Amino acid sequence: MKPLGTGDPLRLGPYRLLGVLGEGGMGKVYFGRDGAGTSAAVKVLRPELSHDQHLAQRFVREAQMAQSVTSKGVARVLGSRMEGGRPWIATEFLAGPTLDEAIASYGPMDGPAVRALAAALARTLHDIHVSGLVHRDLKPSNIVMTSAGPRIIDFGIARPEHGLTLTTTGQIPVTPGYGAPEQILGQRVGPAADVFSLGAVLVFAASGRRAFDASHVAAVQYEVVHGEPNLTQVPAELQPLIDPCLAKEAGIRPGPNQIASAFAPPKGAERIWKRGQLADDIRSREWGVKQLTTLPATGEGSSIPRRRLLTSLAAGGTFLAAGGGAGVWWLQRGGKSGSGAEKKKPAGAFDIPPAVKTPTAALAQPAFRVGVLGDKYPTLKPLWGPLQVNTEDSPAPEPVRDVIVFGAKNGGLAAHNVVDGKWRWSAPEVVASGGYVSLSDRLIAAVGPGGKLLTFVPSTGERKWTVPAAQARCVLAADDDMVYVVTKDDRLRAIGRSDATIRWTTPAPASKLTRSNTGAVAAQGRLVFSAPGGIVFAVDTNNGQIAWQFTSGSKISLTPAVLDSTVYLGGKDLTALRISNGKVLWRSKPHKDDQGNRESWSTPGTDGMSLYAMRGRWAQRVNLVDKDLLWESGTIGDFRSPVLRQGSYAWIIDDLSNVKAIDLSEGTSLIDYTPEKLSPPLGFKADGNRLFILTEEYLLALPVM
Repeated sequence: MKPLGTGDPLRLGPYRLLGVLGEGGMGKVYFGRDGAGTSAAVKVLRPELSHDQHLAQRFVREAQMAQSVTSKGVARVLGSRMEGGRPWIATEFLAGPTLDEAIASYGPMDGPAVRALAAALARTLHDIHVSGLVHRDLKPSNIVMTSAGPRIIDFGIARPEHGLTLTTTGQIPVTPGYGAPEQILGQRVGPAADVFSLGAVLVFAASGRRAFDASHVAAVQYEVVHGEPNLTQVPAELQPLIDPCLAKEAGIRPGPNQIASAFAPPKGAERIWKRGQLADDIRSREWGVKQLTTLPATGEGSSIPRRRLLTSLAAGGTFLAAGGGAGVWWLQRGGKSGSGAEKKKPAGAFDIPPAVKTPTAALAQPAFRVGVLGDKYPTLKPLWGPLQVNTEDSPAPEPVRDVIVFGAKNGGLAAHNVVDGKWRWSAPEVVASGGYVSLSDRLIAAVGPGGKLLTFVPSTGERKWTVPAAQARCVLAADDDMVYVVTKDDRLRAIGRSDATIRWTTPAPASKLTRSNTGAVAAQGRLVFSAPGGIVFAVDTNNGQIAWQFTSGSKISLTPAVLDSTVYLGGKDLTALRISNGKVLWRSKPHKDDQGNRESWSTPGTDGMSLYAMRGRWAQRVNLVDKDLLWESGTIGDFRSPVLRQGSYAWIIDDLSNVKAIDLSEGTSLIDYTPEKLSPPLGFKADGNRLFILTEEYLLALPVM
């Protein structure tokens, strides 16, 4: 926020103006507070434009139209007025990223989340249309994700339902790629135009790509009018629901109520703005707004020191000043927004930055090596490494967006760049053997000296909140709300991520649990972990009480896999259980090797459609729909190797410590890479089209195909 300058008003209506949040081509946005302490973004038309009576009246009229929409799915307009020849509009603050920011940070939404988004937006469009308005500019940047769901903002070009598209020469009436054909052609625009825009928004949400795209604006508009939408990256089950919204003829598009019914999301689908990385981002920004609104009211007899105001505004993250008139301005984004205090947030234990974007590597083309008999064998060339890091006591490496975290060469924790393997930061105080877990990719939690629980920003290593009383022996897992540790005296302990307080402590159901002998995952209100001896326990994350237990028959620690409400376990059988109560849903048939010994299943992994695991020494792919075995690999693998789905193939470590690529349709082995030190890897992970291998001496990254 910038201080008020020469010519800036000190008060507009009930709002005392305290600073400039930003400015655009048509006006400025000020931070204001009324006598009751209500904060608002107050938008004012530029003085040189205020003399245009038509424009000034339109500025206020559009605010009044937006104010007539009472839906909880839109941003509230608090008031508007023509004052001293300068029209202004006061709107509420919305905390949370816009949809385009959310997709850029966290990737496309899955099917249930898109359904929840579609249903919520459709209901809001219904409310807008019932009010007699057409929004006319629905697009990802005009949708704000909040903890209560998506909110539609900016009624800047909204019109009554019967209105025509009004433009001046050279203007584009709609956002390219999101406006309906009839808007582009200057025809009469009705509610169906918003439905078309909604369809384009859903394509973007589901795929991260525009439904209509081209090299320049005119070509994009041509595609909207004459071309077909690109739905190739949209999940198959969503395509028949979205496609009707993008019909060229307005009359055959479904209505908002039909859309809300057709997209009816499964129970819990709205968790995308309740739990997970996006929800963490929203909560962080809402916390900033709460801190801001607790400042003293600014009546005539009170004041706020400028430094305190700037600090409070900065701590609140990115606020969205939403509403009608001249459009929408975002703090810290676009235009000529203030370049001072709002860009230098004060450091704080709970001032957690959003997760950075994962740098994705390009798919590789294999090289070839010549065998003893002159045969050529496809192989891979490392992206970087092997780096000699001497990490024999390290748990498996943990890729977290742009870094790979592992036990450091001289003790503690180290993070290297995933792109080139270069050192980024170290935390020598960490006891790496105690494990480390990612907290929504925004923090790394690890054990410190004396059993402290420490947290670090993955990209920078900056220390954040600490729990000295954790008494942790090891970190087991984390979910959206808590981190779960085993204490030195064999108790399970849950620690809140939002406040670093101990929520509950209970006796562990097994003794001497460590990160090396316990595989754990936390999801759906359950902490599920395998203890030595093949016993799997599920603990209620609300109170630490055992919800159920199951005997897997495994002789080693196997980490469960969770998909929706089902947990998958390796062991004597590959078993699917309902995560809430441990009910067995299905299990694989027993299988014996050539010597008549029963083959056990390793730690399973899933890509949402299939399960991947080792059965004995052979990698398997199991269809989650009919539970059938799709293939068994044609190469012998190491039972301890995970089967990683990355790029166009599945990847394993074979019995000679070679990396193998397995064809997803047939299970045939296509490629190999032999690490410099022939020993079973300590860890084998994949992310961002990279394979990370940690042995007792080396760390390296391989590309995928």
